[in-house]
Order: sequence, then structure tokens, then C-alpha cells
Amino acid sequence: MPSHAAQAASKAPPIHGAREWPLATDEPQHAARKSARTITVIGAGIFGVWQALTLARAGHRVRLVEQSAEPFTASASRLAGVMLSPGCESEAEPRIRTLGWQGLDLWRATYPGLVNSGSLVVAAPRDHAEFARFATATAPSRTLDSKGLGALEPDLSGRFASALYFPDEAHFAPGAALRFLLDAARNAGAIVELGTHWTPSGTDRDDIVVDCRGYAAASALPDLRGVRGERLVIRTDEIRLSRPVRLLHPQHPLYVVPWPDGHFLIGATVIESEDTGPITVRSALALLGAAYTLHPAFGEAAIVETGAGLRPAFPDNMPRAEILDAGRRIVVNGAFRHGFLLAPVLATAVAEYLATEARHELLVGA
Repeated sequence: MPSHAAQAASKAPPIHGAREWPLATDEPQHAARKSARTITVIGAGIFGVWQALTLARAGHRVRLVEQSAEPFTASASRLAGVMLSPGCESEAEPRIRTLGWQGLDLWRATYPGLVNSGSLVVAAPRDHAEFARFATATAPSRTLDSKGLGALEPDLSGRFASALYFPDEAHFAPGAALRFLLDAARNAGAIVELGTHWTPSGTDRDDIVVDCRGYAAASALPDLRGVRGERLVIRTDEIRLSRPVRLLHPQHPLYVVPWPDGHFLIGATVIESEDTGPITVRSALALLGAAYTLHPAFGEAAIVETGAGLRPAFPDNMPRAEILDAGRRIVVNGAFRHGFLLAPVLATAVAEYLATEARHELLVGA
């Protein structure tokens, strides 16, 4: 009987621009090339669970340490959309396109809960210039007229004259995916310690530490900053969407991600602030107003949840793995908006470095 990973890989459409990468399977990938190491992964957000899973499947002895007694409650990962959109995200950073397709390949080979229905981008008539700019800056997409948009999303029929369709992208809700990865890491042999505060004295000198603490590690990373993000979760049976929809706007771009049971995530602000307080009225009004522009039915939706948190980011807004202390400490951080998309790429890069000392472009340091 084929595994979930094999089934997902066999159904996945071809990915443009992707290179060949080892897929995450239950078989150790690197143990034959270098002896197994004892590794402590700190932090059970999206970076930490991918590191623990990949390294355990590579044959290493892995311990995943998380300070929260309940998994994911303190992680910024819980607030994500999640859209795996390397085409759309390449607007901000061209490298995201190539690396993102690699990440999407690894997700498809690992997590059976992906919704592989692509994504859409629309804009109000007054924002046609923004729509044209976005179309030029991103790829690969197909331009749809109003009829084509209605064929994909009947509830948006007649609401927009045109749309960009990115057919190869995917989405899912973060909670189920994080739990799946945590269980998969356990099944691969990783020891998971929740409610445990890690200290250097608790790690043997010869062990490797992979630090995935996100913004909690800011005091040790002088160039790491927090970027505030706010989002809403609403529920309605008045509208159905099959894929994420981005509504472009020069000041307040929005995305709506369909989740199960009539829930929708509306996000997300990107504010250069390290304020950790609740969502502001200004941001909530901007998000809800943009959702209403997408479809008036959202005006009758129930607000189920609000959320705000800090995305850890380096100056170039690209995540990276920094090799320190002759390889005994590896800091994986700087997720910004790309944590879910690039987490498996970073995990594979770290596993390859430990196996062969191969230097991926997202690895820096000694």
C-alpha cells in the first residue's frame, strides 16, 4: 500500500522551476554518508517541527524542546494563512520563486492535507495599475476574464473584470498541518518535550543545537526584528471559495483563505512595529472593509477569532540557517512571510549540511 507521501507526490502537478531535492520519506536519507548525531531542536513552530522531522528521518537522534506546555500556543506559526504561493510571493523577492517551488514539492510529498487548487488575484477597477504591476512582477499565471473567474469561483461571478490564476499553488489551515508534522516527527523517532525550558547546560558538549525559537531569539540575533501581523478568522455560509483570493490595493492588500466548515482567514497586515498587543481597530476595519469589497456577503459573517503577532525577519526579509560554533549550533530564523513555504527547504539544507557539509544558498556562517 503506498504511503500518504507517495500518493501526494503521484498526484502533484508538475512544478515550474523546481530542482530535484530529496523528498521527506520514512527512510533515513543521509545516515549512510555520515554517522548519526545527537541533535536538540529548540522551538516547535513551523521551522522546528520541519527540522525535527527531517533530521529524525535522516537517522539522527533528535530531541525537540518546546517551552509551551500546549504545542503551538506561543508560536507565530499558529497565526498563518497558510498559502503556499511561490509565484505570488516572487513579487517581493525573486529567489522565493525557485526556492518556493522546492518547498511546495516537499510539502506535497509529506502532508496529505494540502489543497492543490491554486490561487487567484483580483483588484477593484480603480486599482487596475496595481493589478498590471503585479501581473508583470509574478509568474506563472493565467489571466482570466470575468467569465473565467466565475467558472472557477461562482460566488465571485460578475464582481471583477479580470483575475490572475496561479494554478500550481496550494493552501491549508495551519493547525492540522502543525499537528501532523509533530506526530510525524514522533513517529520518525524524535523525542518531543513540551513545557520544557531549554538551557545550554542541558545539552552535552558534542551535541548539535538547532535553534528555531523565532522572535524569542532576538536578544541573541542583533539583526533580527519583529514585523507585526494581524488577521481575522470569520465564519459564514453565504459564500464559498475553493482557493485563496488576494485583493490588491496600494495601501491595504488583502488575502482571504478558505478553511474548513465555512471559516475564512482574512489577513494580513505587515507593520514595521514590535508591538505585541491585540489587533487594532484601524487594522480590523481595513481587513473587514477589504473583505466586504471582495464580496458583500462577508459583511454578515461572524468574527470567530482575532490575532496579532510578530514575524521574525532579517533585514533582507529572507529566512536563513546560520552555522555557528564550528557547526555545533545552527540558528534557523527569519521566517517573515515565508515560514511555511521555506521551512522544508531549510530543513533539507540543514540535513544535507550535516551529512556532507553541502552549502545551500540559505546557509550562512562558518
